[in-house]
Amino acid sequence: MKRSRIIVTVLSVFCILLIGLTSFNSSFLAPLRNGAGLFLVPMERGVNALGGGIYNRAKNLAELRRVQEENERLTERVASLTEENSRLASEVYELERLRELYELDQEYLQYPKVGARVIARDSGNWFRIFRIDKGTADGIRPDMNVLANGGLIGIVTDVGVNYATVRTIVDDSSNVSGMSQRTGDICNVAGDMEMYEQGRLGLDHIRKESDIQPGDRIVTSNISEVYLPGILIGYADTIVTDANNITKSGTLIPSGTFDGLQEVLVITQLKNELQIGSDAPGETAQEDHNDTPEEIETEEEEESTGTEE
Repeated sequence: MKRSRIIVTVLSVFCILLIGLTSFNSSFLAPLRNGAGLFLVPMERGVNALGGGIYNRAKNLAELRRVQEENERLTERVASLTEENSRLASEVYELERLRELYELDQEYLQYPKVGARVIARDSGNWFRIFRIDKGTADGIRPDMNVLANGGLIGIVTDVGVNYATVRTIVDDSSNVSGMSQRTGDICNVAGDMEMYEQGRLGLDHIRKESDIQPGDRIVTSNISEVYLPGILIGYADTIVTDANNITKSGTLIPSGTFDGLQEVLVITQLKNELQIGSDAPGETAQEDHNDTPEEIETEEEEESTGTEE
């Protein structure tokens, strides 16, 4: 410790002497001043360069820290805005779906309805059968009609306390008695999974004399045993005369898609209640079944002869 103090003291005295000597303007001291200059100037330059480098480095490091902190703040802000934008986009999409569902509700004001969310789908063909979050506790019963995407989606087949299973009209076992809204001519809308891959359903059992044309709105007919009348099923596409030259058949474009369902409306009135004019919610529902083509033909014959159902 003492040695360091001695060295510092000697160097300090030496520097003071050099400063003092270089301050005299004498030719005698000129060589000494020049020698001191040769020694001190490079030292000063080195010290200045070193000090400037340290200062610039410290300044750059401070600027770098500031930029990094600013970048972190901006990154957090971008993440927050991205999350908020995604949430708003999701809310807008949900609002559009609910608006469409409200419009559908207004279109069929004659039927009481309850809204439900899709909570599960069939693992094999996920737009063939799905499950909703409403059940017997909400007044849901088998054979209740289900609406979405502007029209008929399917029918309730199984019910639990807080859930219900819905089979869509695209299922191969589905048959819906329909009619042309324009002419009243009866037809059958047949589910067909393969045909639905091309966005179509089957349209058959049309009498040759019927005037169903492509583009006609096909709605559920009033002779259906389980489907309430007047609900849009879709639009007639192609219509051709069958090989037997007695009937016609063709294809139908469904009113909506089945692969993106998130919310649906369930009509809480059964067809048999509509027929007998009963609104008793505790009334036992009939067993689940479809309108088969044979039943449709029989009902058409009875209707044409004036037989009362």
